[in-house]
Formats: sequence, structure tokens, C-alpha cells
Amino acid sequence: MKTILALAFLAVAHAASLSPNEPIPIISQDQEVNFDGSYRSSFLTGNGIQAEEQGILKNAGNKDAEAEEVHGSVSYTAPDGTPIQLSYIANEDGFQPQGAHLPVAPIDDNTPPPIPAAILRSLEYNAAHPEQEAPLKRL
Repeated sequence: MKTILALAFLAVAHAASLSPNEPIPIISQDQEVNFDGSYRSSFLTGNGIQAEEQGILKNAGNKDAEAEEVHGSVSYTAPDGTPIQLSYIANEDGFQPQGAHLPVAPIDDNTPPPIPAAILRSLEYNAAHPEQEAPLKRL
């Protein structure tokens, strides 16, 4: 009986070590929001996740030219142990991420990476079958 209890205790302890349920603490956090629409924020967690971001409203007051611009970065360790560092800009030109883990085109021709075959087939099918799109309904 003692052996069964000891084995049960070891099994529970082992299972608990495989799936930790303890919350991850926030080590530091900072936020600032300004009246002009600009902001900045950052945080660092106990497991090493770190993020920071700052944003501004460009051309404020000019409704035809107003645009938000955000600069930020995130770093963490992937499950396989790879350190991930991502920086980005988001503005009227879209989301522009940069990181060593992202696919990139060759430097010499400045073209984007190739579109995966499955996505390309889907795009080609959609272009060849526009009549299958349902019209938008007014509410």
C-alpha cells in the first residue's frame, strides 16, 4: 500500500512539473498616454518576455492625411529554445516586421519571398472565379 501511495505521489509531482499552473509575474510595466494621441508602453515578465511600443498620430487635424504610426519590439524564447527578437513599424504603408526568424528575399533584388504554392493556387482560383462571390447585403 505504501508503495502505491508513493508511486501515486511521484506521478502527481511529475505531472505537475510538466504543466506548471503558476502565473508568470510581470516584473515591470510602464504606460503613458498623451493628449496629442501619442503613447508608449512596455513590459517585462518573469519568463523573459519583453515588449515595448510607441505610437504617434501623424498630420493630426488633417482628416485626409491623418495616420497612426507605431514602432515596437518583442523578444522571447521559443519553445525550442530559439531566442526570438521582432521589431516592427505599422503605419499607412501597413505592418512591416523585421526579425532573423522571418523569411526574407535575397538582398540583391529586393523582392519579397515567394508565395507558398497553396496560397498561389487559391489566389489563382479566386481570380478565375469572381462570379462565385456573393454580393454584399445592406442592413
